[in-house]
Amino acid sequence: MSPGDIASRGRRRARGPLSPAGLVSRWQASKLLRPRLVSLFHLLSGSFGSALVMMGSIAIATHALGAQVFGVMVVVLSIGRTCERLLRFESWQPLIRFVAKAQQEQASPETLSRLYSYGLLLDFTGAFASAALAILVAWLLGPLFGLGEGHVGLVAIYACAILCNVRGASSAALRFCGRFRTLAYIQLVSSLLRLGCAAALLLAGAGLTAFLVLWTSAQILDSLLFNLVGMRTLARTGVPSPFTADRRGLMEQFPGFLRFAFSTNLSSTMRTLTHETDTLLVSAFAGPGPAGLYYLSRRIAKVAQSAGDMIQTVVYPDLARIWASVARPAMGRFVRVIQAIMGALALAALGLVWLVGEPVIARAFGAQFAPVWPMLLAQIVAVGAILHAAPARSAMLAMNRPGYVLATAILSTLVFFASALLLMPRFGAIGANFAHIAFGTVTVVALDIGIWRALRLAGTAPECEVAGADLTGPRER
Repeated sequence: MSPGDIASRGRRRARGPLSPAGLVSRWQASKLLRPRLVSLFHLLSGSFGSALVMMGSIAIATHALGAQVFGVMVVVLSIGRTCERLLRFESWQPLIRFVAKAQQEQASPETLSRLYSYGLLLDFTGAFASAALAILVAWLLGPLFGLGEGHVGLVAIYACAILCNVRGASSAALRFCGRFRTLAYIQLVSSLLRLGCAAALLLAGAGLTAFLVLWTSAQILDSLLFNLVGMRTLARTGVPSPFTADRRGLMEQFPGFLRFAFSTNLSSTMRTLTHETDTLLVSAFAGPGPAGLYYLSRRIAKVAQSAGDMIQTVVYPDLARIWASVARPAMGRFVRVIQAIMGALALAALGLVWLVGEPVIARAFGAQFAPVWPMLLAQIVAVGAILHAAPARSAMLAMNRPGYVLATAILSTLVFFASALLLMPRFGAIGANFAHIAFGTVTVVALDIGIWRALRLAGTAPECEVAGADLTGPRER
């Protein structure tokens, strides 16, 4: 028997028998998967709860405004969100990677404060640039998307929410401290407030401007609460406030931070071009009314897609620690387990929409929104691909390969726009949903090839054990 066979048999014995009792024992002994899956459960339950409350607010808006005016509101929000995503830095991603490295090197609290301050500086710069760009785009290109001159002021109102949406540093602090329960449930506050106020506006017979002011105010409140909790969490770890940190020489002290931030921002920009500008593309082809129908299909599917974002929230800090501590045998199995969970979630969502989606949509949003159902079915298929790709994307970023992630995003985006331009003239708005399926397929294939090839080159076998890995970071109790 070869040494490799002996080692493999030893690992199987260490895991225990594959009986129910053995599986329970391995689950209870797990120091990596079990706490992270518990955190994931909190994030998913909180995210789903908030998403359902948000869908209630949207349902009220559709009944109050009708399909055409609701479509105008959707176009206004899409202009703001597109500009925000194009210029906003996802500073929590480089922060998590560089903070993990700094903690490995036992950096001082003052150094960590300066690092978080670097992220804050990028956040504020991106917020101001995004708000200005949104107003400029509405002024210059509004008619292309079906907006009139009076709608530029509505975009200016929503730009206030963009200015306040500075949360990268707070997000990194909450994720690194394991405050996943806080991340999950804090958004419920603003969502519940929006739902209650939307009902009041419906009873009062309010119009488009009132609903847009409500959406803006709710997002501002959510950002303020998020940053308040994030900064308090950071202070509890002994890190001085990033707002008072010395910002001189940040680029010299943290070389590579800005390059990593630009790379992840470009990758996020590619996703934005397919997940925000798609609504504007539909509006340019078919007008605000069909754009509202398409947006609703995307928004409902986002209830499931948010699971992918939650996956990155939970696993990215741990994957960064795995790679920084060279505990790499855990990464392959960790990614596969999460991918299996995401696959099951996608299949459950598709089955649910197939069985009850059509009558529920007609009852919740009105008969004029019935065409949303086939769009939603196609979008759920695309979301399934994105859910599968989310863990691999987080792993590639943790392995300091943002360039590969960016190249994948660029390729997928090109495929999306080529598919949309070919399919929309023939199939209408649902052609954009079909284009998302093409986008997701290319993303899955490219990221799966990248992650398993990288792990193989690093000498990591996907079947390596994670249950006994001692990689416990801070987490909320």
